Amino acid sequence: MVEIKIDGITLKVPHETTVMQAARSAGFEIPSMCYKNGHQNHPSCMICLVKDLKSGNLFPSCAMRVSGNMEISTVDEDVINSRKDALELLMSDHVGDCEAPCRMACPAFMDIPLMNRLIAGGDFAKALEIVKQEIALPFILGYICPAPCEKVCRRTQVDEAVSICQLKKFTAAKDAGNETSFFPTKNKKTGKRVAIIGTGPAGLSCAFYLLRQGHECVLFDKNEKAGGTLRYSALDKELPESVLDHEIGLIQNYGAEFRLKYPITKEFFEQEIIPKFDAVVLATGLVNPEQADIFGIRLSKSGIEVKPGTFETSRKGVFSCGSSVKSLKMAVTSVAQGKATALSVDGFLKGTISKPEPFFNSKFGKLQPTEVSEYLKESSAGIRIFPFAGESKGFSSEEAISEAKRCLHCDCRKPASCKLRQYSAEYEIDRRKYSSGERKLLEKHFQHETVVYEPEKCIKCGLCVDITTGKKELTGLTFIGRGFNLKIDIPFNQTLNEALTKTAAECVDACPTGALSFKIGEEKG
Repeated sequence: MVEIKIDGITLKVPHETTVMQAARSAGFEIPSMCYKNGHQNHPSCMICLVKDLKSGNLFPSCAMRVSGNMEISTVDEDVINSRKDALELLMSDHVGDCEAPCRMACPAFMDIPLMNRLIAGGDFAKALEIVKQEIALPFILGYICPAPCEKVCRRTQVDEAVSICQLKKFTAAKDAGNETSFFPTKNKKTGKRVAIIGTGPAGLSCAFYLLRQGHECVLFDKNEKAGGTLRYSALDKELPESVLDHEIGLIQNYGAEFRLKYPITKEFFEQEIIPKFDAVVLATGLVNPEQADIFGIRLSKSGIEVKPGTFETSRKGVFSCGSSVKSLKMAVTSVAQGKATALSVDGFLKGTISKPEPFFNSKFGKLQPTEVSEYLKESSAGIRIFPFAGESKGFSSEEAISEAKRCLHCDCRKPASCKLRQYSAEYEIDRRKYSSGERKLLEKHFQHETVVYEPEKCIKCGLCVDITTGKKELTGLTFIGRGFNLKIDIPFNQTLNEALTKTAAECVDACPTGALSFKIGEEKG
């Protein structure tokens, strides 16, 4: 046994143990992307660096064996800065988007590429589930959303944008035609009650996601019917009343209680709402000082004053969203805020409100001419399809499948499990720090039945090479080139299908980035 110190803690470990193994066995967190237990180790990411306090030297902990009387720091300032540098160097050579431009442009952050893949595969029910993860009112928005996502669609570099809004509407319309509608599984009942004042897009969305968390929701509205601005304000595009009623009906069937023709007075608010509910959400639309006085809250220049990121007002337990905070032109933005507010209210009811985690997004910009053909490998030819029955009626199943197949799939299929993204967010890197001007051109190996390989997302950890060699793949993957030109590729001009005949799933699982991923992308998360 060898005695060492890590961050001041004395440990006794076997002789052949690496510093990383010793640290992890004692509960110390050391990041790594190129290490996997049971496989050959090729230190390439260099983010597992630690510091020898006696010599002052930094070294990769995954490759260094322990020795007697070592004193190691895993949290030294030099260690943190060096890990950050290593990540910034890796990112300087990285060509790929964490999220597709269309998703980044969507105020609700809907996973558009995954929706498209599922529709293209004929799995309409699963596509609606993906939509409703972020958008509570897809049928309504399918008619009135101005589709900011389509304005940034990379398909415009080929011909025309994918008809994203119509595809979103199609999933909801398809569900509306079924005998039973889709309702997300609710969490266990919490016994908490939330009052929502206002039944416009923000209030309806907030109710949907609070119900999903297991809370009871009662929505109050002064009008005879629910819908707020969706029903009582002139919209740029026609919204059929039947569609509005249908989607409001779904939220009611999901468990929401509607109390209509309920004008809220100060007395009613203080005596019937504040004491009888565990939280309140104000989604009333534009407010004036008189209304603010009714609720006992402060106003800002634009509307109700709220804390950034949490939508808490100046009054504890009272939240606000939508145009009551700031006049919003797009209903999709109100829907997005409704969901964000629901998450804050859920945190409040559970005892802790937390702001969203730091968000890191790699993006490389416009496709170069040669890259367009690489992206078209995953897409069908042909210009944008318009519904034969008319925009209001929407797509048939065949039309939806055909249109969805036009998607170029610009997203990373492993956005939540990509370690490069996780650590880049954790260490708050500057992704442009070591950018050297002209970037590498991306390519896609798409011939495999289930897997896509994108070499410009690879960090050259060698895990896939070790896996394919160990499992005796006839072709497998290998290191090709030297120095800065080194890359992992398929030898002998073979295809990815020939390279990964039995190790595809294992290689995808081991890959620390989105370089190797499954085509459908259902593994996202």
